[in-house]
Amino acid sequence: MAFSKLKRRQKIKSGIRKKISGTADKPRLTVYRSNKEIYAQIVNDVDGVTLASAGSLNDAKAQDGNKVAQASYVGKKLAELATKAGVETVVFDRNGYLYHGRVKALADGAREGGLKF
Repeated sequence: MAFSKLKRRQKIKSGIRKKISGTADKPRLTVYRSNKEIYAQIVNDVDGVTLASAGSLNDAKAQDGNKVAQASYVGKKLAELATKAGVETVVFDRNGYLYHGRVKALADGAREGGLKF
């Protein structure tokens, strides 16, 4: 019985979420990647609150360049918003995606912006 890509990602995601949880001291940076856009948010799982979020859909500057460049910009933008919200350290949740390409570019952009993980 073959698994679809979505089922495989959900299985990997559940394994990651067993180990990773965001707290007030160290919230969780989670990534969602669609075929065209990329989104990220910083979440405090204990209180169920989103502290900061950024995406490439409604940001005109994020539309410049290829998708990897867009992901890097979104990471930098998220780091800027997180700093305003008082967040310096996060736990990275790749959400079942491979740490490669756009996901890695977003993480590197967030690190350049000043987030530690």
